[in-house]
Amino acid sequence: MADHLPLPAPVEDPVLAVGVLASLPAALLALDPQERVAYANPEAVRLLGRPLPELLGRAVAEVFPADVGGTVSAACADAVATGRPVAVELALPGIGEGWFELHAWPAPAGPAVALIDVSPRRRAQQAADRARRDAERAGARMALLAAVTAELSGALDGESALGSLARLVVPALADGCIVTVIDREGRARDVGAWHTDPARHELLERYAQVRLDTLPEASPVARALRSGTAAQESVAAILTLMPPGPARQLLQELGPESAVVLPLTAEERPVGVLTLYLDPGRSADADDVAAAAQVAAQAARAVDRVHRQSQQAQLAEALQRSLLTDPPTIEGAEVAVRYVPAAEAARVGGDWYDAFLHPSGEPVVVIGDVAGHDTAAAAEMGQLRGLLRGIAHYSGAGPAEVLHGLDAAMAQMHPGTLATAAIARLERGGTLLRWVSAGHPPPLVVDPDGTVTVLSDGLGDLLLGVDPTAARREFTVPLRPGATVLLYTDGLVERRDTGVDEGVARLREHLAELAPLPLERLCDAVLARMVDGTPNDDVALVAISLRSPA
Repeated sequence: MADHLPLPAPVEDPVLAVGVLASLPAALLALDPQERVAYANPEAVRLLGRPLPELLGRAVAEVFPADVGGTVSAACADAVATGRPVAVELALPGIGEGWFELHAWPAPAGPAVALIDVSPRRRAQQAADRARRDAERAGARMALLAAVTAELSGALDGESALGSLARLVVPALADGCIVTVIDREGRARDVGAWHTDPARHELLERYAQVRLDTLPEASPVARALRSGTAAQESVAAILTLMPPGPARQLLQELGPESAVVLPLTAEERPVGVLTLYLDPGRSADADDVAAAAQVAAQAARAVDRVHRQSQQAQLAEALQRSLLTDPPTIEGAEVAVRYVPAAEAARVGGDWYDAFLHPSGEPVVVIGDVAGHDTAAAAEMGQLRGLLRGIAHYSGAGPAEVLHGLDAAMAQMHPGTLATAAIARLERGGTLLRWVSAGHPPPLVVDPDGTVTVLSDGLGDLLLGVDPTAARREFTVPLRPGATVLLYTDGLVERRDTGVDEGVARLREHLAELAPLPLERLCDAVLARMVDGTPNDDVALVAISLRSPA
């Protein structure tokens, strides 16, 4: 077996050792047991900015700046006490702009200290941290814009959608937010407020309730509402504009440092304001302001869209109501009608009712629904309603023949129009009901004792506008004294999660309980029970009773 190679002898040349220490690219200090400088290499002399004679013999805490001298002394004492090296990262004010890693360790003659410049690593880490934070903020802004788009896109209830907007922008863009909308009458109203601090959320809501009442004309919000001017302002400056009172006191208690005010502008006119509040220590950079401006632009489009749809809805509803005239006075009978427009602005149009005397003197009630939900459907409804009444008066025919004539007229005069309808005629002094249905929900007969009869043969015959040659079947049913006949459109009984049959069954149960009520009160009670708030579809109904009005 070969002999092992001999290990190299340790270097004992003091000149060589001193040369290595002198060329060390790190600052090195050797201290005596009293933590006084006994040796400093050239890098330490350069870094500390003092000649070597001024360093030797001085306490280590005195040769460093006052802000860090205590830290260096404590690290040396800790190294001696524990017998282990100690490492601390620190800046050296007045010495260098960078960061250093301080290493202290126990040596035979006393503690030793080395300072290694870690500025490049520190700057790289800081740059990485900034890039990460910027990426996170950019991602948060993109997520915010996507959430705002989802919330406001197609929103028909603009006030509630914009009210929730304040929740979305906090805390991504601000610590607090108030959303203001100018309604179609020109009134400014705060419709949403939110704060990232739960303890200040109620305070912000209270402020939003009163701030517009005493809004100074020169304030950023007032300028934005008046002329669409954006602004970034310190809250201290805003407070100087505000008169003493609850609003000023609440803003002081909220404690924001600055505010960003962005107008919601549509067609070069302000339709609202987005007010962002930033707490001390937070500022809005250019990217934040740009994102907030995009949010404001989307909100403005939503307000403008809702205003336009509301105007269209009012026009359609006015048209529809003008065509749905009051029922005539029919001797010995009482007629009640109701019409409730849909919640969605575009869903106004095709429902109609009618009541008139047949040439024979017998009362007739009609209900119908033109396919479509817009002003065009409302206009078609008016045409069909007039046609049906004219056909009934001229021909003197029964309900089935009247519908057949209407179907034929539609094929020539209104091709492409689809509608459902039901006609009921009270004959023989109100003891017999003759009725017909063209794809319409079934009429109901309510007896005074609470018995409710559903006049149904499926959904009746084929709806109008499909085949003018289709046969129309008539049905008759005897009526008991005091009975009420109710006709209605599908908006009363159909829901997105339930069909017509389930709705009719529920209507039947309610009518059984409401039967003793006078006719007008019965119709009101039916709507109250069947329609939860504002319906998703138009609701029309017509009811006739041969009992005397209560």
